[in-house]
Amino acid sequence: MKNRQNLIPFEKIRREWMRDPDIKREYEKLEPEFQIARALIDARVKKKMTQAEIAKKAKTKQPVISRLEGAVGSPSLSLIKRIAEVLNLRLIFRFEPR
Repeated sequence: MKNRQNLIPFEKIRREWMRDPDIKREYEKLEPEFQIARALIDARVKKKMTQAEIAKKAKTKQPVISRLEGAVGSPSLSLIKRIAEVLNLRLIFRFEPR
């Protein structure tokens, strides 16, 4: 019999983390990056494009797209606009109350 690992669903771990006010505050600070990453991944998959294809058309490098999809760093507005253009998407920003 194979040695099986006990896997814990991410949502369960996330709920535990969110009980800690320090972790929750830091997680919420990163929410804009997470939203950009989710939107980019969803759009890229729907368009059936690779990171390299998007990078080439947006005049950047594939690792830049990878970092965006990994929610690492804060992209410039000009980069986000170029990526939206490549994906034939309209870019909408809005501020909402907390």
